[in-house]
Amino acid sequence: MHMNISSDVMRGYNDTIILYFLLEAPSYGYEISHRIRELSEEKYIIKETTLYSAFTRLEKNGYIESFYRTAENGKRRTYYKITDTGRQYYQEKCAEWELTKEVIERFIHQI
Repeated sequence: MHMNISSDVMRGYNDTIILYFLLEAPSYGYEISHRIRELSEEKYIIKETTLYSAFTRLEKNGYIESFYRTAENGKRRTYYKITDTGRQYYQEKCAEWELTKEVIERFIHQI
């Protein structure tokens, strides 16, 4: 059975997922979207509107900063990079996930 994860389940983790990719290096929307799809083995496909609203929220909270870079084809692209505050927030979200997982696993029953 092929299942995709519902966006409702993932909503609380989108910021963490985006920050994960920005830990390595600055990136832009399409690349992050593609890498999420790839790393999740196509079980989670983030919607463009979800991605860009997350960028807006993360930037407003000071977790990421945006800047422009011109690609080889001359197209100007918005890139995002994680801030020190964003790195700290990422660590907090990872710790929160461990606790969430521990609690939820108590209610998951394998049939």
